Amino acid sequence: MNSNNFKFKTKGVCSPEITFSIEDGKLRNVKFSAGCNGNSSGIGALVEGMNVDDVISKLSGIRCDRKSTSCPDQLAKALISAKVN
Repeated sequence: MNSNNFKFKTKGVCSPEITFSIEDGKLRNVKFSAGCNGNSSGIGALVEGMNVDDVISKLSGIRCDRKSTSCPDQLAKALISAKVN
């Protein structure tokens, strides 16, 4: 099993950091620090075990109110960054 752990510093959202694992192309253990616990826990539960590319496709570009980003969008950015590194 190929597994990597990641930590991503967010920008423009309440949660300052997202941690997660990628195992064989699948997203695992998504945790947002601080922010809205209900929403971030829900996001983590919904994407658990999903293919990384599918999560990026579904979450990229989601905005929070008048902000240019959101926690889901930041997760997509984190996954893109993880794929590059």
